[in-house]
This record gives sequence, structure tokens and C-alpha cells, in this order.
Amino acid sequence: QVHLVESGGGLVQSGGSLRLSCVASGSTYRIHVMGWYRQAPGKHQRELVASITVSGRTNYADSVMRRFTISADNAKDTVYLQMDNLKPEDTGVYYCNTDTGAGWSERYFWGQGTQVTVSS
Repeated sequence: QVHLVESGGGLVQSGGSLRLSCVASGSTYRIHVMGWYRQAPGKHQRELVASITVSGRTNYADSVMRRFTISADNAKDTVYLQMDNLKPEDTGVYYCNTDTGAGWSERYFWGQGTQVTVSS
């Protein structure tokens, strides 16, 4: 089991910045990829915002490219999402996720989510 706890959400004006943090605990040795997903208001699906592998390879949604930066501190089992130049369409609940790879009875784990609201 991997337990994830997010923090850092809040209300910010358009053009502002926020930094999200996600601390992992438990069987963290199983982690292959950490990612941030968001669920926009009124939508059921969560979309991938950014991800980072244990080797440091990053991936971003087109909509956040050059505005958001994902990073990890492996010693602290923590992943960050620096969000700059925020837009109202970035509003949503942001969830931390980890993929522990195939072969486990439970592969994916989620945090409880943190609300980000960007006012225009």
C-alpha cells in the first residue's frame, strides 16, 4: 500500500501561482511514476496534468506546458507541482497519483485531492 497526502491548494487570482505538494508513505519502494491529475467542476473524469518517473522523466498536458513544473524529492518521498500563470480553466480538484507497476494486486493509489480555484 502507498498512502498519498496532498496539500497546497487554495484560491488565487488569474495569473497567480500555487505550489502543490504530495507526500507518499508506506511501500514507497514500489513507486514507478508519480502524477498529478485534475477533475474540473462538473466533469467526472480526471485528466492527467503532469507526471514524473523515478528516473526524472517528465510529461505534461499540452494545456499546462511551460506554465506548470513537476519535480520530486526522492529523499522526502514528495512530489511537487509548481503552477504559474494560472488561468480560470485550471480550476478543479487536483489529485496525486502513483503507479507502482504491474504485478501487484493493487497498482494505482490516489490521494484525497486538494481544491484549486482560479478567479478571473
